[in-house]
Amino acid sequence: MSMLVRRLSRAATAGLVAAAALTAAAHSAEAADTLGSAAAAQGRYFGTAVAANHLGESDYAATLDREFSSVTPENEMKWDATEPSRGSFTFTSADRIVDHAQSRGMDVRGHTLVWHSQLPSWVSPLGASDLRTAMNAHINGLMGHYKGEIHSWDVVNEAFQDRGSGARRSSPFQDKLGDGFIEEAFRTARAADPAAKLCYNDYNTDGVNAKSNAVYNMVKDFKSRGVPIDCVGFQSHFNSNSPVPSDYRQNLQRFADLGVDVQITELDIEGSGSAQAADYTKVVEACLAVSRCTGMTVWGVTDKYSWRSGGTPLLFDGDYNEKPAYDAVLSALGGSGDPGGPGDPGEPGDGASCTATYTRTADWSSGYNGQVTITAGSEPIGSWTATVTLPAQQSVSSLWNGTPTWSGNVMTVRPSWNGTLAAGASTSFGFTAAKNSSDAAPTVGTCTAS
Repeated sequence: MSMLVRRLSRAATAGLVAAAALTAAAHSAEAADTLGSAAAAQGRYFGTAVAANHLGESDYAATLDREFSSVTPENEMKWDATEPSRGSFTFTSADRIVDHAQSRGMDVRGHTLVWHSQLPSWVSPLGASDLRTAMNAHINGLMGHYKGEIHSWDVVNEAFQDRGSGARRSSPFQDKLGDGFIEEAFRTARAADPAAKLCYNDYNTDGVNAKSNAVYNMVKDFKSRGVPIDCVGFQSHFNSNSPVPSDYRQNLQRFADLGVDVQITELDIEGSGSAQAADYTKVVEACLAVSRCTGMTVWGVTDKYSWRSGGTPLLFDGDYNEKPAYDAVLSALGGSGDPGGPGDPGEPGDGASCTATYTRTADWSSGYNGQVTITAGSEPIGSWTATVTLPAQQSVSSLWNGTPTWSGNVMTVRPSWNGTLAAGASTSFGFTAAKNSSDAAPTVGTCTAS
């Protein structure tokens, strides 16, 4: 898609973005009951890495759309995906993620412009002069395509070695262009899109150690000389062998004190249960304690698609159920689905009531998406139950924002996270149904509040 076409497309969806933003704002004001809305109430974003090939899965898309306010393409913006042959760019998969995010009012983090890994085969054999030209052309080509559409870019990724030396990592860029390639990449990026935040991103820099000291010294040097750098990303991949460091918050703070934003960019923590939940709490609390920690991104929506799936490191399990770690993160962000204790203002009363209304939100030859909107009556409610009776031939393949039980073709839905409603407030659940030769509408029964 050409830059002009993308600009026109972006303008055409501006109304959708604005509507999504207004909906999100209203939802946040009503109750911080999702990761994104709770983080927004703290002045931060809560994002996730997204794979374009999973967006067609209804539970994946529904969880993404409900919970997160920022997305990072997992692989779709890397060099091998966007410029597989020299000078020939392809953006189809990355565009799909950006368009999805824009239509729902989400920010996008660009990942990544210059990295030693996932390079197409034509890059490494280039001589120094050709490599410099190719690096700058790649930055200009990728950033130019998305100019004005990306909040923050990981300009350079993982340029320092592990171990205790604090030395630069061997790579085509380091070996042929020397230490100056990072500065050149940042200067090129600033010219390509002056409005985008420019970040350096790395792993095993979460605590104070030789590697994080080397990055710190580079950022300090850049700031002193006017090299354009706005933010530092801390990947934060943790497990029992690499736990959350005791000086995690202090390390974030010392970078922030240099005059850059800090962001947690690829968070995942292997484990389960209360131990995993406690570790997630430590990370969130550390970010909230640092005023320039502007947001957090978990590296994936669900355990089943995680790059470390065997370690179950994310907030949703393979069936998209919220884990204890999810509850811990939401609580640490100040969000809650709790209706409040006895005597609290807005406590559900004996006169609690609700209504349920049905809308078909999408339609195709073999199926459709339905949405049921639950609206509280004149008093707040702590929970609700609604029934949906499907025509005999039809079947439901997925449901989101609710927990169903079945009796024949009658589906009884209870809230999975969105039960508490203020007086007059609304929420909804949705489902995908196979028509199986019947295009009839389902029947929504009485809504019961408690």
